[in-house]
Amino acid sequence: MFLRNFSGEPEYLPRDGYPVAVQVLVVLPTYNEQANIERMLEAIRAAAPACNILVVDDSSPDGTAAIAEKVGERVGQISVLYREAKEGLGPAYRAGFAWGLEQGYDAFVEMDSDFSHDPGELPGLLVAAEAGADLVIGSRYVEGGSIPAWSKSRELLSRSGNLYANLVLGLGVHDSTAGFRVYSAGLLRRIDISKVRANGYGFQIEMTYRSRRAGASIKEVPIHFVDRVAGSSKMSRSVVTEALALVTIWGARRFFGLGPSDAPTVTPAVV
Repeated sequence: MFLRNFSGEPEYLPRDGYPVAVQVLVVLPTYNEQANIERMLEAIRAAAPACNILVVDDSSPDGTAAIAEKVGERVGQISVLYREAKEGLGPAYRAGFAWGLEQGYDAFVEMDSDFSHDPGELPGLLVAAEAGADLVIGSRYVEGGSIPAWSKSRELLSRSGNLYANLVLGLGVHDSTAGFRVYSAGLLRRIDISKVRANGYGFQIEMTYRSRRAGASIKEVPIHFVDRVAGSSKMSRSVVTEALALVTIWGARRFFGLGPSDAPTVTPAVV
């Protein structure tokens, strides 16, 4: 794993009435996102120009990292963290968070690179973080949130998964599987991200669960979620299976007054 940095000093100045008082790192895991990455980086820069961006690339064979490098050379405030193999969402975020904590960032944005998360909604999440929330979740299932392009069956599956996680783990949030978030550095340190086990879809649930157990203040902000328009989805049945299995394991441990730390890693069959 190695890093290329294209800095250019960020200016932490007020924008549109929002005082940027913290240094924010946007962490973007990528794998074969050449169709989206340039536009995504430019859109984030336009929406939140004070933020730095870290692209965490799992050796994309389509040249995603090289495109990110070129954008970084042009606009600045972009770094590229190269990983040797495709390991999944969880390990990519853990690597990005660990790098950012070492660099001294105060807050970390987690979002997808495929425009399912609208960069234009990023300032709203940052405002909630600035107001004191340890974890801000861009939620599809609070008032004002929506998933305009999903079928009823897919939405039902997602809502059911969230309901199950809430009931089993006592999360107290509407959208524990959402992947558009802001974490404070202090919360990531309290969680100890090195102990996070989930690799795929369950990563979001585990991070929510660990945040709740760490006493985090959690705020949900409504967002409009859309499916990717370019590239291919990383979602699979095995990813959902992993999440359900892990939630069940954590729920059993919670019943006995135990935390998730020692739960075994689940490696689901590929289907």
